[in-house]
Amino acid sequence: MLDVRRLRLLRDLAHLGTIAAVAQAHSYTPSAVSQQLAALGREAGVPLLEHTGRRVTLTPAGAALVEHTETILAALEAADASLAAASTGLSGIVRIGAFPSAVRTLLPGALVALAARHPALDLMVTELDPVEMPDALRDRRLDVALSHDYDIAPASAEAGLDAVPLMEENVFLAVPGTAATTALADAERDSWIIGSPGTLCHTVAMRLCEAAGFTPAIRHHVDDFTAVLALVAAGQGVALIPELASPSRPDVRLIPLPARRRTRIVHRRGARAHPAIAACVAALRS
Repeated sequence: MLDVRRLRLLRDLAHLGTIAAVAQAHSYTPSAVSQQLAALGREAGVPLLEHTGRRVTLTPAGAALVEHTETILAALEAADASLAAASTGLSGIVRIGAFPSAVRTLLPGALVALAARHPALDLMVTELDPVEMPDALRDRRLDVALSHDYDIAPASAEAGLDAVPLMEENVFLAVPGTAATTALADAERDSWIIGSPGTLCHTVAMRLCEAAGFTPAIRHHVDDFTAVLALVAAGQGVALIPELASPSRPDVRLIPLPARRRTRIVHRRGARAHPAIAACVAALRS
């Protein structure tokens, strides 16, 4: 019989890419992870890993086993959900991840409603960029996540995770109130305020500018939209701002763009029927 804990390590190696990253995610040493994966290979009776230079990659048998592992872990989540549904009342820790503008706008009301209806739930919020959320859900640092993508940069389906659509919003080009800019194409001559490299906001800004025929002249890398708007108002550049993060202010003008940001509620596959997850989804949707 294959060991589920070892299967989880193999699955995480497929997503994280290195034994060191798997070790960090599970608070193990790399040597311990290697030993567990070697033991899994002996249980399986076929090679699951191969060395390519200094990297370890999955063999075809290893990749096939990861697909089965996703099914196994989803079934375990569903079993846990069934047991939780049979108990009386909701209690325990629920770890919720969210992107910054959702923390300020969508989460507070949902947290108040959840606390009122289910006072024994211990709700813990972590602010994360959407690119970090899939791994955080898979390695159980999160139970539920408010994530997003853009129609110009759609998210790929993530193995082992399910999503519930929540809302869509407009995206704007934020310019100083006195600026002559009236369209995205005009912003080719402007300085830009863009999110840190590797974030979804950075990717979307680059793609929108490239679609308009230019590469933005980046002056500042800033991830907090409140700070971004303050810099725009101070004449430090232009920026992309989603509707949730765009409070009306007289010193910033918002120009609608042909792009939409799409927010969804994400959880591990099989967990939707868990009473605590279902309560979170219901509170966020309401």
